Amino acid sequence: MRKHRDTLKNPQHELRVFRRRALLALIVVILLCGLLGGRLFYLQVVQHEVFSTRSEKNRVRVEPLPPTRGLIYDRNGQLLAENRPTYNLTLVRERVDDLDATLSRLVEILELPDAEVEAFRERSRQRQRPFQPALLMSDLTEEQIARLAVNRHRLAGVEVEAQLLRYYPDAELMSHALGYVGRINSEELERLDSGNYAGTHFIGKTGVERFYEAQLHGKAGLRKVETNARGRALRQLDHTDPEPGKDLTLTLDKPLQQHAVELLDGRRGAIVAIAPQTGEILAMSSVPGFDSNQFVTGIDVASYRDLQQDLDLPLFNRASRGSYPAGSTIKPFIAMAGLREGVITPRETIYDPGYYQLPNDDRRYRNWLRWGHGRVDMGRALEVSNNTYFYSLAHDLGIDRIQDNLARFGFGQRTAHDVHGQGKALLPSREWKRERFGEPWYPGETLSVGIGQGYLQITPLQLATATAVLANRGDWVKPRLAQSIGGEAVPVDLPETPEDIEVSREGWWGEVFSGMEDVLSGNEGTARRSGTDLEYRMAGKSGTAQVFSLGQNEKYNADELEERLRDHALFMAFAPVEDPRIAVSVIVENAGGGSSHAAGLARSMTDFWLLERNAGKPREAEEAEEGEGASAPTGQGAQR
Repeated sequence: MRKHRDTLKNPQHELRVFRRRALLALIVVILLCGLLGGRLFYLQVVQHEVFSTRSEKNRVRVEPLPPTRGLIYDRNGQLLAENRPTYNLTLVRERVDDLDATLSRLVEILELPDAEVEAFRERSRQRQRPFQPALLMSDLTEEQIARLAVNRHRLAGVEVEAQLLRYYPDAELMSHALGYVGRINSEELERLDSGNYAGTHFIGKTGVERFYEAQLHGKAGLRKVETNARGRALRQLDHTDPEPGKDLTLTLDKPLQQHAVELLDGRRGAIVAIAPQTGEILAMSSVPGFDSNQFVTGIDVASYRDLQQDLDLPLFNRASRGSYPAGSTIKPFIAMAGLREGVITPRETIYDPGYYQLPNDDRRYRNWLRWGHGRVDMGRALEVSNNTYFYSLAHDLGIDRIQDNLARFGFGQRTAHDVHGQGKALLPSREWKRERFGEPWYPGETLSVGIGQGYLQITPLQLATATAVLANRGDWVKPRLAQSIGGEAVPVDLPETPEDIEVSREGWWGEVFSGMEDVLSGNEGTARRSGTDLEYRMAGKSGTAQVFSLGQNEKYNADELEERLRDHALFMAFAPVEDPRIAVSVIVENAGGGSSHAAGLARSMTDFWLLERNAGKPREAEEAEEGEGASAPTGQGAQR
C-alpha cells in the first residue's frame, strides 16, 4: 500500500523537474532579451545614420530645379528660339499604387487617340531616378488642365507642372539650321549627367540646338521642401538657384535666310551664303523645311509618317547633307590645281573640235557644244564652260593630284565648325575605288571628275566653303554658325582649320577670277543674262549636274524625262571680287541648266546682301567710313 502511494507522488522529483524547467525558461528569456537588446543596439547605434536619413527623407524631399534654356538670336538680335510658359503632365511612379490603372484613367480623362496611347505608356516606363517625375505630356490645353484638376483625388502621384517650353517663331524658315529640342529618350538618359539633367525633360536633337547643348542647357539647381504624409509640399527649407543656359547669337541673317527661301519658291534645293573673311554662315536654307515646333512636344504618329513618306524629303537637310554631282562648278578649282601643279599656264591654249579622246581610245568625251569652241585658253574655258579643255587638263593632272588639290579646298571633308550632322559627300581616289569596288581607277573616270561628274559628290555647304577659300585667295577661315556664346565672341581662328593654299604666283588667283567674272559679264559667258547691270564685280561659275549618265550617242531631252530625272542646276559665286563680302552656292534639284535656273538666284543673293543689307553693316557705319576716306570703291565702272 505504501509502495503504491510513493509511486503516485514524489515531491522531490517534481521539485527537480520544476527547477530545471524554470532554469530553461530563464535562459530562454535571457537569450530573447539579449537578442532584442542586440537588435535595438544595431538599429539605434550601428544603423543610426541610415534610419535617420530615411526618416528625414520621409519629411524632407530634395527636388531638382531645371535651368532655363538659353535663347538663340540671329546676327541682328532677332529672336530665333525662345522659351514659353506651358503646363506639363508628370508622374512619380513611387507614389502610384497601381500604375496601369492610373494610366488607363489618364487616357480616359484626356481622351487620347489610340495612336498615342502606346507612346503615352512608354513615357511612363522610361527609367528615371527615384522620385523623379516622368514627363507624360507637354503643352496641356486649358480643358485638359481642368479635367485633371477635377479628378485630382483619383490620381495619386500625378501632377500638372508649369515649365518653360521651347518655341521657334520662324520654325520652317530655320528648321534645318537651328534644329529642335525634344523629349529625352532612354538612350540619352543613360549617357547624360543625371544630376545636371534632373528635372529636365528636353534636350537638343539636331542642328545648333544639339551642337551647343552643353552651353544652352545650363546647370540644374535644387530645393529642399518639407512634405506631409501624402508627399505634398508644405514649406521650403533650402534653395540653390539653377544656372541658366547661355544665350547664343548666330551668324545667320534672318532677312537673307528668308530671301533665300523665297528665291527657291518651294522648289527642292539649297542655298548657302558665307562671309569669306570671317567664315560667318550668313544663310543656310534647305527647301522644303518643316515645322520644328511639332517635335518639341512630341509629333503625333500620323504627322511624322507624312513627313517621312513625303517624296520631297522635308526632314533632310540638303544644305549640309545633300550629296550632288558638282557639275561645272568644280572647274575653277580644277583650273587652280592645273596652275599649282604647273600643268597649264593661263594663256596656253588647246583646240576643241567638240570632243576629247584619250590616247588609243575610240570613245569621244563630248563638249556640251557639239561643234566645239575652237581655240580656248583657261580664261575662255571658264567663261564658256568648255568641257574639252577640262578633259585635257584632268587627264594631264591625273586623279591623284586632282584629289589632293580638291581636298585642300575642303571637298570630301567636314570643314564647318559647328554644323551638326554635316556630310562628307565623296572625293574619289584610287584607294577609295579599290576598297569600294575592288577595281583599279580608269583614265576615263578622271575625265568625268574633271568636269564635276562621275564619282565626285559635293554638298552645298562644301561648295560655298570652297568658294569662300577661293575668294580669299587660298586663305582658310573655317565656317561657323555661332557669332557669340553668352556674350563672348567666337574667334575667327578656330581649332583644326585647314592649312592655307599656297601658289607660286599670286597673280594666278586673279587669272581664275577673271575667267569667272566673264561667266557673268563676258560676251560668251554662260550666265551673262544674270550679270546684266551689275553694280559691283562678281565672279561665278554655273554647273549642270546629270542625275543619270547618257550613252555615247544619246542626247539629253528634258521634255522626255520624268521631272526627278532631269539635271540639277548649280551656281557658285562671290562678290565683290576685290573685297569679297559674300560667297554663295545654289542648287535647284531637277531644274535644268545652272546658268538659266541657278545663276539668277545667286545674283539676287549677292544683290540683297551687298546693296539692301549693306553686307550686314548699318548705313551710318558706311557713311562714317566714307567720311574718314576708308571706304573702298564697289562700282564695277570704277574697277574696270
